[in-house]
Amino acid sequence: MPRATRGVASHHRHKKVLALTKGHNTTRHRLIKRAHESMLHALSYAYAHRRERKGDIRRLWIARINAGSRANGMIYSEFMEGLKKAGVIVNRKMLSDMAIREPAAFASLATLAKGAIAKDEAVKA
Repeated sequence: MPRATRGVASHHRHKKVLALTKGHNTTRHRLIKRAHESMLHALSYAYAHRRERKGDIRRLWIARINAGSRANGMIYSEFMEGLKKAGVIVNRKMLSDMAIREPAAFASLATLAKGAIAKDEAVKA
């Protein structure tokens, strides 16, 4: 029977898996087979949730803009429509930051949006 000389490589691979599963419960960080399954699931979730986080952050920005625009007498959709008609190009991240840190500047954008909507309605009538 030939001598097996793959022990070192397996040991390194196993150590890598066990290092990645550090912090998992019970056999999920002790036994190689269970740890490998746990690692694959964890890496898959991490990949998917990195993408999901982008949507979560966007929802947070929209909630903050909505709160700021309601404080100025508008709803989110009207505010965004007014900005578009006024030709103001500011992304949601910046608008969210303005709603929290610079309410006066945000209020001026809200009045600008209201004016653009009113002007558009006057043209239609």
